[in-house]
Formats: sequence, structure tokens, C-alpha cells
Amino acid sequence: MDILQAILLGFIEGLTEFLPVSSTGHLIVAEEYIKFKDTARIFTIVIQLGAISAVIWHYRADLSQKAMDFFRGKSYAKRFWLNLFIATLPGGILGLLLSTSLEEYAQPVLVATMLILGAFVLLWVDKIRPVQKNQKIELEKIQTKQAVFIGLAQAAALFPGVSRSGASIVGGVLSGLNRVSATAFSFYLAIPILAVAGAFKLLSSGGDVSTVDGGWGSIIAGSITSFIVALIAISWLLKYVSNHGFKIFAIYRIVLGIVILITLV
Repeated sequence: MDILQAILLGFIEGLTEFLPVSSTGHLIVAEEYIKFKDTARIFTIVIQLGAISAVIWHYRADLSQKAMDFFRGKSYAKRFWLNLFIATLPGGILGLLLSTSLEEYAQPVLVATMLILGAFVLLWVDKIRPVQKNQKIELEKIQTKQAVFIGLAQAAALFPGVSRSGASIVGGVLSGLNRVSATAFSFYLAIPILAVAGAFKLLSSGGDVSTVDGGWGSIIAGSITSFIVALIAISWLLKYVSNHGFKIFAIYRIVLGIVILITLV
């Protein structure tokens, strides 16, 4: 039963990690519903490594090319990696400094509140930045000041229920990027920020794996599931945001937030 629950949670992680609906928030609430023990929040954070692997696999050719071009001294590649580094810093630093404190707030009531508040932010962004169809990914045009703004926006997702992908996509759109470019850059940003979070959690709390129902078996099963599902979700979201706004996600966030407040609070 522990492994089956882990697979279910891995499915939820893979589906929601890159959608603007908060994967961490979903996992916190889902674990509460099914009574899955994850006292030290190791499972919740570490299975995100499966979703990261999906991004790396999806963009493997592009990442390889950008890496080679960086060492060849090409300016576009240098700018891309620098912007990725800059955008990672705010969330990475604050996450390491506040990791213990923030875990105290990982409760359904906060998740529900942030889900609802975030929904209105998405609706507001749709209003001030209407959808322009058939956009192209233009990561090479990202400026340093845009990377800084996206990084600061992503840092807000340290609060469960905000959504890392949602915050970084919104930050990108508000900074002037088109929706497809903001979404793609959000995918790339997931690699360093979630890898650091997962590695830090394993190193600092590796001995607490016993606090997870099913132990390493659950973590491995959840990670593999999240990889497979995330791979599908990435392709779908890129196609969706190229022609649609965030309304569907906003409505979902409001409905889910209300359901959580009614049933778990």
C-alpha cells in the first residue's frame, strides 16, 4: 500500500510540477488526505528530482548544445547560463536559509490560501498581458534585469501553494517575455533550484528516510512516476500556453482552495 500511495503522489508531482498550480501544495494536501507519513518532508522534495530529470531529457539536445557553445565562447550561450544562474540565486539562497522555518508553514490552510490568492494573480496577468498566439521561444533575448525579476518572483514560491512554475512564468511575462519563452525558461529554472533543494534535503535529512512510509522504495517509485508524467506535462503545457491564457488554472486553484478549506481545515 505504501508503494501504491507513493506512485499516486509521484503522479501528482509529475502532473503539477510545471503547471501553475503548486506541486508542493498538492503533495502536502494529498499526503494529508491519504495519511501518507512524510514527517521530515523528504519524500515531497526528493521526488521532484524525477520531474527535473524529465526537463533534462526533454531539453537534452538543447542543453548539450548550449553547454558546448558556452565553452566555445559564444555570447548567446554565456548570456543564457548567466541569466539562469542569476534567476536561481534568490530562491536558492532564501530556500537554504529558511528551509527549516518554512516547513513549519507547510499546512493545508496556507496551501489553500495561497492557491486562491495565486489564482487572482493569474487572472490579473491575463488581463494586463493578453494572449498573443503562435509565439516562439526566444530565450536568447532575455536580459539580465528580466532574469533578476524572474528570480525574485520564483522566490515567492517558497511558500507552499504559490507554485514555483507559476511564479516564475508570471515573473517572466510581467518582465516582458512572451508566454512561451517565460514557460520554457521556467522549465530550465527547475533544474538548478529543485536539484539543490533535493540534494540539500537528502544530505541534511538522509537519516530520516525512515520517517517516510515505505522508505527508499516509496521515494524511488514516486520519482520514477513523476519523471514519466512530467515528461508528458511539459510538452502539453508548452503547446497550451502558446494559444491560451491562465484562466483554466486560476479556476482550478480557486475550486481546489475552497475544497481544501472545507474538508481539511
